[in-house]
Amino acid sequence: MSLLPLHGRARVLGDDVNTDYIISSRRKKETIDPLQLRRYLLEDAVPGFADTVRCGDVLVAGHNFGCGSAMEVAVTVVLGAGIRAVVAKSFSRTYLRNAMNNGLCAVTADTSGIAEGTPLLLRRDEAGTLLLDVAEDTTLPCDPIAPFMLEMLNAGGLIPYLRARGDFSP
Repeated sequence: MSLLPLHGRARVLGDDVNTDYIISSRRKKETIDPLQLRRYLLEDAVPGFADTVRCGDVLVAGHNFGCGSAMEVAVTVVLGAGIRAVVAKSFSRTYLRNAMNNGLCAVTADTSGIAEGTPLLLRRDEAGTLLLDVAEDTTLPCDPIAPFMLEMLNAGGLIPYLRARGDFSP
């Protein structure tokens, strides 16, 4: 299964979206099941956000997305909500790695000017360059993702990637 092309609706956030904003650490005391936690996605930062998320939405953010603690549940709750990609100006290093390991596509691009609800298309062109089409009139270049990382994302994350190659015993 290929992750790209990926169509979605922009759900716009700002800079410095902390992992505790994505999912409050108090919630993981109840469960770590992403399908249960998805109803709390961004509850403290954007009350009611989880109720408006549609499968296929794309989170769009500014600088330093996923800063704060390195809790993996801040990635899995996004996936549990049906969001397959986050496009941001920059990511915290730990969030970026957790995202890729869990199969959440994390793409770096200039997100300035992308409005809430805008249709997005994340794709690769004939040369393999990663591009973000914003509505029907703007194409933004994205920072490249290494071929290995794209393979890992297409497999669903690190564990499925290793299992498919026989390099990991379940």
